Amino acid sequence: MKFLTSNWMVILLGALTYLGTTAFLVIKAKDQIVAKPIVAAEGDEEEAKPVAVTRGPSWEFVNPDLDELVAELKQQKQDLDAEKKSLLELAQRIQTERQELIQITQQVHRIQREIDQAIIRVRDDEGKNLAKLAKTYAGMSPDGAATVMKGLDDVSLVKVLLFMKESETAPILELIARKSDVDAKRMSFVSERLRLAQMSRAKPAPASP
Repeated sequence: MKFLTSNWMVILLGALTYLGTTAFLVIKAKDQIVAKPIVAAEGDEEEAKPVAVTRGPSWEFVNPDLDELVAELKQQKQDLDAEKKSLLELAQRIQTERQELIQITQQVHRIQREIDQAIIRVRDDEGKNLAKLAKTYAGMSPDGAATVMKGLDDVSLVKVLLFMKESETAPILELIARKSDVDAKRMSFVSERLRLAQMSRAKPAPASP
């Protein structure tokens, strides 16, 4: 009993108790420190967002804002390319329509020149003869005149019709047009050329210098 109650034995037991308690507290605190980040990492895994990294080599830098800006610029470039393609297609269509319009205008001018040239020849060379021929056709029945005049070429037919009254030409053209679809299309063309010729004939002659 004396041995257990001695001073050095008390000191030894106290030291062992202190060391045991300290070791227990250190181990427990270490476990809490290690476990805490694991729980936090597991809980925040879905909410984690990219964080900018600006340390280390430049090729390892990470900047989410810069990546988003680059993506927006790429989308804008794609939109501009699509708009440019649409404008090019529109320009091609306009060019094609312009060429078609030029061709139609040239065709109209060509027909107008042909009619004008025919009117000039009528004035200079054929006026009297055509007037007599037109009077002869006007004296015939519309059916008879239509049968004869159908054999004239388009230019000659227009010339003769120019010297006839509208009340005389209308029945003749109608009778010729009734003969067939081809004749109907031909009379439509002749009527248009006659109209243009009448307009050209009605224009005042240029003043002599």
